[in-house]
Amino acid sequence: MPAYKRILLKLSGEALMGDDAFGINRATIVRMVEEIAEVTRLGVQVAIVIGGGNIFRGVAGGSVGMDRATADYMGMLATVMNSLALADTMDKAGLVARVMSAIAIEQVVEPYVRPKALQYLEEGKVVVFAAGTGNPFFTTDTAAALRGAEIGAEIVLKATKVDGVYSADPNKDPNATRYTTISFDEAMSKNLQVMDATAFALCRDQKLPVKVFSIFKPGALRKVVLGGDEGTLVHV
Repeated sequence: MPAYKRILLKLSGEALMGDDAFGINRATIVRMVEEIAEVTRLGVQVAIVIGGGNIFRGVAGGSVGMDRATADYMGMLATVMNSLALADTMDKAGLVARVMSAIAIEQVVEPYVRPKALQYLEEGKVVVFAAGTGNPFFTTDTAAALRGAEIGAEIVLKATKVDGVYSADPNKDPNATRYTTISFDEAMSKNLQVMDATAFALCRDQKLPVKVFSIFKPGALRKVVLGGDEGTLVHV
């Protein structure tokens, strides 16, 4: 039995690169979609927020000295590109996906409308939220926290390169230990940087738990959804 009925999965754009320097690695996105499909077959409603680092990193050199708001809008458009790629791959895998954008580009994707998003989730469709919050100066982590709270998700699943939150950087410190669970306050006082401060505060205020796990570990997403000991649970 799944531990959650509705989840918000936060994917970084970098996760789509695989071993490439930037862009979207086909094998990586197909594997990710297989993991997502497995979870939907359990009857879990899945919403996704994806970053744009894999595309924006490729043009980031040109954004040096650029107005921050302009650079952020470019980043939002990168998330739309990733969302379209993700939805297309899901459609090919037999899932029904809907992309909803926080900025208006109706010819490409439909606008984010909360009741419509809830309807899609109830119908078993996977909803991909594109363009972050639609505002500059906010990260896609904050978009994940915001959308998660709006749709009544029971948990935000933050998919990363590491399999949880550690006491120190496990790549640099061999003695770093993984937390199984940790409170928001403890994570903040230890400055563990699970998410950016705005996203973190929003999740804490809304009592929305966050699970940090590795998307590169086969079967990890399914294990998390089934309530297994995978990753780190950050809670109130």
